[in-house]
Amino acid sequence: MKITEEENERQWKILSSEYLIRRPWLTARKDVLQFPDGRINPEFYVLEYPSWVNVIAITSDGRFVLVRQYRHGLGRMSTELCAGVVEEGEAPEAAARRELSEETGYTGGRWTLQCVISGNPSTTNNLTYCYLAEGVELTCSQHLDATESISVLTLTRSELLELMMSDDMKQSLMLAPLWRYFYLTEKGLSTELR
Repeated sequence: MKITEEENERQWKILSSEYLIRRPWLTARKDVLQFPDGRINPEFYVLEYPSWVNVIAITSDGRFVLVRQYRHGLGRMSTELCAGVVEEGEAPEAAARRELSEETGYTGGRWTLQCVISGNPSTTNNLTYCYLAEGVELTCSQHLDATESISVLTLTRSELLELMMSDDMKQSLMLAPLWRYFYLTEKGLSTELR
């Protein structure tokens, strides 16, 4: 969607920026902003992250590949799509393929971009690229980071829908592409990003 001249005039002007913390997994900046009507906001905080990816991976026999791991923010185990960070200089699809292989051992298949979403466009600066990988096969063992302890599970379509309906899955950046996928396939529509 193109930005109109009126929308362009509504953008906020950054008068100054200051980094409060710059760490590999947390970068926070404080901006002083001027609104189009001239008012000043002396404190607006932005969390900077690299781009993220996630994958709806489906095996050739129709099972959904998911991961289960502890998530310290909520202090609980979480069932999720395979996901991760796009490394500097890496294309999003390459990152998604790498993450799926590393976390689950599944590779191959036919890949399509499903959607590109934001976790919170108000205060974060990154996007999440959501892929569908159909016909993946288990071809290798996991290659986990030192901080990862991930169990791999495969679910049928009905088992995954039941999990989503039970409100057990909490990761909104994973639920959004899953709900989109299920809606479009139920309607017989293409899941590919247009």
